[in-house]
Amino acid sequence: MTAHLKAFLQFLRLNRNVSAHTVRAYESDLVQLLEHAATERGVKRTALRPSHLDRTAIRGFLARVHELGQSRATAARKLAAARTFLRYLRREGVIDSDPGALIGTPKREVRMPAHLSEAEMVALISAPAGDRPLGRRDRAILELFYASGLRLSELVGLDLDDVNLSARMVRVLGKGGKPRLVPFNTSTVTAIRAYLKDRELIVREGPAKAGHYRRSGGRDSGGRHSGSVRLQADRRGREPLFVNYRGTRLTVRSVDRFVRRYAAATSTRIGISPHALRHSFATHLLRRGADLRSIQELLGHARLSTTQRYTHVDAAQLLEVYNKTHPRAGRSGIRN
Repeated sequence: MTAHLKAFLQFLRLNRNVSAHTVRAYESDLVQLLEHAATERGVKRTALRPSHLDRTAIRGFLARVHELGQSRATAARKLAAARTFLRYLRREGVIDSDPGALIGTPKREVRMPAHLSEAEMVALISAPAGDRPLGRRDRAILELFYASGLRLSELVGLDLDDVNLSARMVRVLGKGGKPRLVPFNTSTVTAIRAYLKDRELIVREGPAKAGHYRRSGGRDSGGRHSGSVRLQADRRGREPLFVNYRGTRLTVRSVDRFVRRYAAATSTRIGISPHALRHSFATHLLRRGADLRSIQELLGHARLSTTQRYTHVDAAQLLEVYNKTHPRAGRSGIRN
């Protein structure tokens, strides 16, 4: 089974064009499945055969996930990994049937995506210092996050030629290498143009002026992950849009850190991450009348069902309005 698993992961990398993160997630989930099946069979994992991955083994694995207190969403993800692996084995002629197709997906809990109000978003975007190079960079990042609803990985992966300021459009490479064009607003154009003047100087002078930019721009931890050698373009010859004080591409970790810091300083909400800005983007569009299909395209969701969770946020708002305004919604049934 180890050889089949390695071949499957290679198939994902080369044929499905999935991200390295997704491959690691598949590998982790499937290794857990194989270890569970081997334990149940009383054999070593290396002695496990494809026929051992039957319906009973998969159901037992899901039951074990539940016993460990993991969420239904986690169980559904692990089942999806198992199904994809089993379909691959059947297509390759390793097994005759697909036992994963006979198992129902655990019903997921409906979670309200964390998001900020419009007023809170205004406060967050205004938080970075506008008189400092790195502050202007942070302002441009926050503006673009809220204006376009990009994923964190999509934003840090942007290059200079991905952004068309005159057309107010950004070209994004989403999940599975799927490209899309996303519009943004005039305030984002202004913020990016202000930052680009600083970016040119940062990239040109790089580490020689790193201390200056750290003093004038505030704390910026991105450089710690990029090494001590200045690179105007990354190893693939691309020019990153957002750079750290050393002139190299910002990391996901660095952006996540400073977004959380600004959010903590401007909002009382707990756990506001860069992904919450994406939720805020979608929620505010929906509340102002945008249709779900358009929001799906802007977010780059493969399935409309993923986008539909934002309707639950709006339903929560409607319930709150109802409870505050309906004459018989009070505790006593009659509101004075």
